[in-house]
Amino acid sequence: MSQPTTRPRRTGHPGYTETLPRQPESAALARRLAQIALTTWGLAHLSDDAALLISELAANAVRHAQRDSIHVSVERVAPGTVRVSVADFSCALPEPRAATTNDEDGRGLPLIAALATNWGADERRWGKVVWAELEEPR
Repeated sequence: MSQPTTRPRRTGHPGYTETLPRQPESAALARRLAQIALTTWGLAHLSDDAALLISELAANAVRHAQRDSIHVSVERVAPGTVRVSVADFSCALPEPRAATTNDEDGRGLPLIAALATNWGADERRWGKVVWAELEEPR
């Protein structure tokens, strides 16, 4: 599997982005991308939470999407706000559900909702972008 290349960019769009294979290993690459971006921006104190969020989003895309790739992104949308997102080629929107004690999955979206300041999904003609935001504590 090829390793992503990251290039520092100024605050804001486009941030850090990578197209990754739709494979379970891509969640680890997405985590690394988030950690690099937040460290570069001086927001290392948010990097663990951002890495967890993008990892969950990537894992959902790997499991439920179509085609062979996903697109991950880390953006600094405001001085104290970071948005992580994963785009895929499935039009099926994520649906949070309550996992039971015996379920092996179903906890990702409730975890994202609890950790993120805000999250959602934006429909596109070709699929969707699922995103989550973190804000620095005031």
